[in-house]
Amino acid sequence: MNVKDLKVGCQTFTWEMLGDRFTGGPDDLLKAIADGGYAGIEITDTMIGHYAGKPSEFAAALRSSGLTLVSFAFGSDSGFTLKDEIGSDLETAKRWIDFAAAFPNALVSMGSATVVSDGPRGDKFAIAAEVYNKAGELGRKAGVQVAAHPSSHHNTLLFDRADYDTIFALLEPDLVGWVPDTGHILRGHKDMADTLRTYRDRIRYIHLKDVDANGTWAMLGKGVCDTAQVIEIAGTAPRFNGWLVLEEESDTAAADPAGAVKTNRQTMRGYGA
Repeated sequence: MNVKDLKVGCQTFTWEMLGDRFTGGPDDLLKAIADGGYAGIEITDTMIGHYAGKPSEFAAALRSSGLTLVSFAFGSDSGFTLKDEIGSDLETAKRWIDFAAAFPNALVSMGSATVVSDGPRGDKFAIAAEVYNKAGELGRKAGVQVAAHPSSHHNTLLFDRADYDTIFALLEPDLVGWVPDTGHILRGHKDMADTLRTYRDRIRYIHLKDVDANGTWAMLGKGVCDTAQVIEIAGTAPRFNGWLVLEEESDTAAADPAGAVKTNRQTMRGYGA
């Protein structure tokens, strides 16, 4: 894939991480992201606001903003690791899969499996894989691709390379894709490039995020992420759809989220995207 064919989207977690300090709604997010120069958006169940259950209205708002829905992301208080909550998690997955089905080529991204209870870690991998695979089957029936998004946040089950190897061995590659997040990988893996290359066939789209050498979130291009290398590897991934979704969690973004995402978009232009 030629770098000029890449599309750049923005994730709404930059605002979500502010908690009560963000007092706006989804229309404010659309405006900030469009004004920042992005072509697409990945929005979460937390930030969809009054558009939940109203895909046609959200589609109209996206058209007015000149944005494409890249993906709809959701998580669960179960961390996708509680056996008694599998049914509830799959009901939630179906609801958001049906929502995403109204948007051409939009994916559904499921958050990282997370440890929320006592018990063997191996059992939690098995439960998470069951949820992801069954959600992937729901997605296939609806014509929506489903992908897993590992993280490095507190109590994640999917932190280091061994965790990735374990979960990917349990996932059906045709049912469940992967949304690699460069920042999260760098915080848990010694070699991000090797992880990306090893599992390139599972990549659907990419979260671009940067960290410094200590694993602290940094603005894109200000940390240790080799963005040019990520773009190169993505270009060899057979199922990569061309979307680079920028997500910003640094202190700079906490102080000025709209300004930070706009700066990151300018940074990406330096790579030709």
